[in-house]
Amino acid sequence: MIEILTPAQVDRARVTGALVADILQTLRRRAVVGTNLLDLDGWARDLIRDAGAQSCYVDYAPSFGRGPFGHYVCTAVNDAVLHGRPRDYRLADGDLVTLDLAVLKDGVAADSAISFIVGDRRPPQSVALVEATERALAAGIAAAGPGARIGDLSHAIGTVLSAAGYPINTEFGGHGIGSTMHQDPHVANAGRPGRGYRLRPGLLLALEPWVMADTDELALDADGWTLRSATGCRTAHSEHTIAITDDGAEILTLPTGRLR
Repeated sequence: MIEILTPAQVDRARVTGALVADILQTLRRRAVVGTNLLDLDGWARDLIRDAGAQSCYVDYAPSFGRGPFGHYVCTAVNDAVLHGRPRDYRLADGDLVTLDLAVLKDGVAADSAISFIVGDRRPPQSVALVEATERALAAGIAAAGPGARIGDLSHAIGTVLSAAGYPINTEFGGHGIGSTMHQDPHVANAGRPGRGYRLRPGLLLALEPWVMADTDELALDADGWTLRSATGCRTAHSEHTIAITDDGAEILTLPTGRLR
């Protein structure tokens, strides 16, 4: 299903998007050396509930997962990149962390992810991974607008990631979003321009470039959810929800600084 939102729904999506971004930034500030991933999950739960919103993850049970996800935020560390299930692990200096959060409020969902390095040690490879996904995300957003095609966004994202020297997995990528978290169209992180669905005002997309340092192959954890690089290399993932407008694309998941 491809859902086109009304102006009133897009207004509600702005509120949801800001909430997602603010929660992520709050969790990022609390993610210091020694922080337990389970504590991050508990804080996410409380922040979502305090805002009168609902988690998109707790009861999420797609075909590729093993039962309901059962947690409130995805926490991927180092070689984990997608669907990182919170576990009893305390963050160490130099860990590369990805937090991925999707929330539903007033009938509209928003989805965002950030990657960052914990502590004072900043391995150059980790810095490069994060920066590449951020540049690719910016390129994908810049390519979006009414009349553009999905392939234009995929091509813009993939061009940046390939130029940085990273292999690209196209099995998981961006997606439509609206009254539910995951909708059509799929937005691969590489593609051919001029192909695919033509974007229209009112369409919401979650764009999410992610890479692994030296492979495009994934390995599934025993938890049935966490996807890691097949080689054990480090990974990064950046994501924004955007709304296609009459003039271009609006980023909905920018923080406001209202949460602490």
